[in-house]
Amino acid sequence: MENVIACIDGSSAAISVSRYAAWAAQRMGAALTLLHVLDENRYPAKSELSGNIGLGSQEALLDELAELDEKRAKLALQQGHLMLDKAHNSVAEEIPQIAINSRQRHGQLVDTLLDIEPETRLTVLGLHGEEHEQGDHIGSQLETILRRVHRPVLLVPDNFNAPSSVLLAFDNSETTRKGVQMVAASPLLKGLPVHVVMVGAASDDHHSALQWAVETLQQQGHDAKAELLAGDVEASIHQYQQQHQLDLLVMGAYGHSRIRQLLVGSTTTKMLETSASPLLVLR
Repeated sequence: MENVIACIDGSSAAISVSRYAAWAAQRMGAALTLLHVLDENRYPAKSELSGNIGLGSQEALLDELAELDEKRAKLALQQGHLMLDKAHNSVAEEIPQIAINSRQRHGQLVDTLLDIEPETRLTVLGLHGEEHEQGDHIGSQLETILRRVHRPVLLVPDNFNAPSSVLLAFDNSETTRKGVQMVAASPLLKGLPVHVVMVGAASDDHHSALQWAVETLQQQGHDAKAELLAGDVEASIHQYQQQHQLDLLVMGAYGHSRIRQLLVGSTTTKMLETSASPLLVLR
């Protein structure tokens, strides 16, 4: 069975990530896997310290440094187990019938996600990860994941709120047309009202494209409507979402459209930092 992967770390979003992942797994009829990856840059599996010790240094110092590093790695491993257990218990209490697996890996998160991609249906990550809470630059790891993985990614805020409505950002590119078809067919968003929003000039081609999108969604039972907006893409989409109180924003990650530029490039950081609702990135 394919899995919904909940990426658990030490951030405040860990429980929210597990809850959103459980919500998605239940709707999709998939298994839930809670995943914790021990970052090899911070906790290497085996440190090589000899290059940091000058000639004539005491061998005991080298041994002590190696021992301390090993203890740090073991403590981080134990902390990861505790985080997974906490997330597991939280989900099990809310949805006792769902199948839950826990996995812990050592390495880079993006490499791990690529390794398990054949068995992955959806990956769920926190919008504001552990590094962001420590003051580091947000968006760098997420952007790498969005560029390299080939499965949909759900980015979620710190608090769980089951989505009941959808805003689908659309620009009539091949990617977003495929996205319309994916949303229409997926059990994840089945039965939820969908607002298809395009930002651009009021032309016959744009109106025709929006009509196609709405009809495609309606054929699969969605309550769908379309809106053509003028102005800046990011500002217009966020303003429309807030005005209509739409819970989930859906966007495509491939192509060279104006919408895609919101996810890959200098705007990524700003968009992720200001988002207070989940964002589903389609592949």
